[in-house]
This record gives sequence, structure tokens and C-alpha cells, in this order.
Amino acid sequence: MEKQWFTISVYSENNVGLLNRISGIFLKRHINIESLNVSKSEIDGVSKFTIVVHTTEKWVHNIVGQIEKQIEVIKAFYHTDDETIYQESALFKIESALLFDERQIQNIIKENNSQIVTVASDFFVIAKSGRRNEINEMYEALKPFGIMQFVRSGRISVTKDVMQITALLNEFTEQE
Repeated sequence: MEKQWFTISVYSENNVGLLNRISGIFLKRHINIESLNVSKSEIDGVSKFTIVVHTTEKWVHNIVGQIEKQIEVIKAFYHTDDETIYQESALFKIESALLFDERQIQNIIKENNSQIVTVASDFFVIAKSGRRNEINEMYEALKPFGIMQFVRSGRISVTKDVMQITALLNEFTEQE
């Protein structure tokens, strides 16, 4: 089996220690978590973990099965990049003189559909949202000018197909 990118979505109760146990599942299998985001989900009181890994389908299937064994986990899914719509965000801190002295910086901002979020006397900050490769391309374009600071978020994603998690939860609560 060939390695590919997978996005794992984990719906769970918001309990202390769950992130540690989930990351331990990957550690035991020597699979690196490439991106991780935890946030409120579309369901009240339920958190959503979005985890990106580069592995085989066999391994991701096994991992999702192990994650679902955690008491607080309601349901876990995995999807390929073709099955999801996803974004990351990044912030670039650049020396402010460059904004006015280097026309190329303004072109990079415009060509990358990014925006300036703040300007101070000694720096300015650019925000960029998009796919990982788009952020990487902007990073490479800005690198020759000197990046003072750089930070990238974890992936956020939604599936192209309807997620049946709400129906699943409704069934679960009706059984109680």
C-alpha cells in the first residue's frame, strides 16, 4: 500500500488527558502527526479533533479503530484530501520598511490573496489562508526579504459528503 495524506476527524467529549492518549496511539506506531487542531464542533458540547497524517490506508484504519476505543470518543472518521475541503492559516511578520521600499513585497501580498493585519513602526504582519503548498510558496517568496517570525495553524477541514455524526448522536441519545 502506498502512503498518502489522510485527515482524521475525531468527535469527542471535552475531557482532560484525551489528547495525550490520542497522540500516544500515533507514537506507538511511529506515525508523525503532521497537523493537529482541536475546536468546538457543530454539535453542542462535542469537540472535534482534526489530525493530518501521511501513512497507508491500512494504518489509518487501524489508528481510527484504536482512537474509537477511548471512552470519551464518540466517533472517528478518516478521509483522503480529495474527500475534504481544507485550509490552513499563517502569519508572517516582516520588517516594516520593506512594505514601502520593496514593491515586490506588495506584489507578493496581492498575488497570494493575503492581507496585512497590522502595521507598526518596525514591523507589519501578513495573514494568508489556503492550502499548505500555497502557504509554502508564499513563505519561499518572502524568505529572501527576511521573515522576522512565522507561524502556521493546523489544518481545518470539512468533508464534501454529508457527515452522519449528528444523526448518529441523535440515535445514541434516543437509546438512553
